[in-house]
Amino acid sequence: MTLIKSISGIRGTIGGKTGDNLTPIDAVKFASAYGAFILERNKNKENINIVIGRDARISGKMISSLVANTLVGLGINVIDLGLSTTPTVEVAVPLEKADGGIILTASHNPKQWNALKLLNEKGEFLNGAEGEIILEKAEADDFDFAAVDNLGTYSKKQGYIQKHIQEVLKLELVDVEAIKSTGFKVVVDGVNSTGGIAIPALLKELNVECVELYCEPNGHFPHNPEPLKEHLTDLSELVVKEQADFGIVVDPDVDRLALISEDGSMFGEEYTLVACADYVLGRLGGGNTVSNLSSSRALRDVTEKHGGSYTASAVGEVNVVIAMKETNTVIGGEGNGGIIYPESHYGRDSLVGVALFLSHLAHKKISCKELRDSYPSYFMSKNKIQLTPQINVDEVLETMASNYKNENVNTIDGVKIDFADEWVHLRKSNTEPIIRIYTESTTQNNADLLAQRFIKEIENVIA
Repeated sequence: MTLIKSISGIRGTIGGKTGDNLTPIDAVKFASAYGAFILERNKNKENINIVIGRDARISGKMISSLVANTLVGLGINVIDLGLSTTPTVEVAVPLEKADGGIILTASHNPKQWNALKLLNEKGEFLNGAEGEIILEKAEADDFDFAAVDNLGTYSKKQGYIQKHIQEVLKLELVDVEAIKSTGFKVVVDGVNSTGGIAIPALLKELNVECVELYCEPNGHFPHNPEPLKEHLTDLSELVVKEQADFGIVVDPDVDRLALISEDGSMFGEEYTLVACADYVLGRLGGGNTVSNLSSSRALRDVTEKHGGSYTASAVGEVNVVIAMKETNTVIGGEGNGGIIYPESHYGRDSLVGVALFLSHLAHKKISCKELRDSYPSYFMSKNKIQLTPQINVDEVLETMASNYKNENVNTIDGVKIDFADEWVHLRKSNTEPIIRIYTESTTQNNADLLAQRFIKEIENVIA
């Protein structure tokens, strides 16, 4: 089964049987549930507007048409941005004074996948309770569509990526003139999706020379679209060949940002947020930060260096945003390269990340590799252990927490155990009987050894 229904939306592979995959019927059903939720929420409002946008994956146009026409059938007005990015849609919802938004993207998943990501009127992801309501409505399959005289309208809105870029350039800490004066040269891997439109266009506005790699938005991803080291050999080689200052890669919907240093080495997905936070905190004279429990300790170190306070949230963008609002955070995000900068909006945004990183590098006047070497070095290991469906994962995690009750233990999302120089985070998957095991230490070998140690301990618990 490759149809995943969760509080954050619906995701699946295209084709196959209804209910098992993301078929046209499943797309219409879930769009209907979301539309009904928005109508119910705004029952005293005469005109309801929803913004939609999609990445460049092959199924995008089909899914977009199904979703748009379903919403029109419910009496909702649709504003279609066409090829877009996740953060662009998030920015567009409040600018258009819309009542919600749907992003049609499966993020870093391969091309056979697609998904519906759901936003509220602020352009932010729905919370858990709201997501549950939509899941219940989809399951009930009881919808009241509009009569012919009450159908919604459909309109296309061109140029929103450029409008998004202008919003980024207006941010106070984006030092446009400093960036323009550097003569930066950058290689961009757009993984043949909308990052290939948005990132080069942003760099052009900043007078940064841009060498494009896989920037044709045709949806044929040239490599696994998750921006990890093993997928980025072409980018690494081209950065060195072009003698570029660094390389940029984004995922298909442009909410994750990874960087390659001038020598072809990974800057590190975890360190994208660390570098941007270092810049923002330095310019503001301090401030608070948030990342999720599975993100690097380096953000905490940099935050405390600037006199700020760091908070760890449960995994998931919506949880990070909740914690950011509660702690009056100036910048936060996730260790997968997701930058959330409230001065812009509460969503992961690679365009904001690129602009802040360029500003940082322009002010520091050092190379990308030198900047990376200036931060504390931590190494992560990511593993999982398969369990049988009969095993109670919650009970296993409770046992692991009690075994380490004398250590610094956090149980807001699984179990995270902080030791002096390293940590382990154990959390259950929401979709399959596995425990994810994330570790971080001062060397890769130590991180791997810590992971193997906890795998063995878990196996002893369930034996």
